[in-house]
Amino acid sequence: MKIAVLSGKGGTGKTFVSTNLARVIESSIYLDCDVEEPNGHLFLRGPVLETDPVALPIPVVDDKLCDGCKKCVDFCQFNALAYTGQRVIVFDKICHSCGGCEIICPQNAIKEIPREIGKIEKRSYEDTTLYTGMLNTGEESGTSIIGDLLKKVSEEDSVVIDCPPGSSCVVMDSIKDADYCVLVAEPSIFGAHNLKMVHQLVKLFEKPLGIVLNKTLGDENPSEDYCRENGLDILLRIPWSDELGRYNAEGMIAAEQKDEYWQMFSDLLHRIKEEVKG
Repeated sequence: MKIAVLSGKGGTGKTFVSTNLARVIESSIYLDCDVEEPNGHLFLRGPVLETDPVALPIPVVDDKLCDGCKKCVDFCQFNALAYTGQRVIVFDKICHSCGGCEIICPQNAIKEIPREIGKIEKRSYEDTTLYTGMLNTGEESGTSIIGDLLKKVSEEDSVVIDCPPGSSCVVMDSIKDADYCVLVAEPSIFGAHNLKMVHQLVKLFEKPLGIVLNKTLGDENPSEDYCRENGLDILLRIPWSDELGRYNAEGMIAAEQKDEYWQMFSDLLHRIKEEVKG
């Protein structure tokens, strides 16, 4: 089973929920797809066992063979190629590595070479295997890294996917193979707005979903109001707690600190399994 954990913004507690959920699952795999700022390894601590580079094929133009026909420029729908009147320039940061320019060039002047955009680190913590995707600074998109992360698991594995915040392409890539989506939200107007954003995204993918309300205070909660108005199942309400805040600040897994928190996340896992069974 693959459980994707999402939030409409950073700081809602998505990684807090993901890491604790991974710990209460026996022999779990944790995929940190928040490739721009991964931090699951700060909680699921362990030495790096393997490092795999992730590279994209990027076109390189041989100016001696290029005759300036501009067929490659006209073909590229991402405007990653431009002709200056003397040579073809490649804007590799917006290239989508489709390979079309190499195929269409009548002079065979374009060849693709790999350019490293990031890496995947493997760690082990207790009975949890952690794969962390890391996008190099300055790169535009981590979709290729997320694709390689998802290849690390099989249908039989118990997987928790810590998605990037928001609702962009990298989030879509993270949830496409998920069996269930957990949406984490804060008790504020801003939190409700971002909950609506990721809810609409998950609906497009027709994925079953449930809500975790984090940092609840027991009074007005716009995110809970949104759930009620849209018939969304609230799987868990996590109260605002100085104790939980301290555990987070110190990189501790709450489920390992107290039996009540282990039970809380075990109950969450049970709810998810029941929802998946239908």
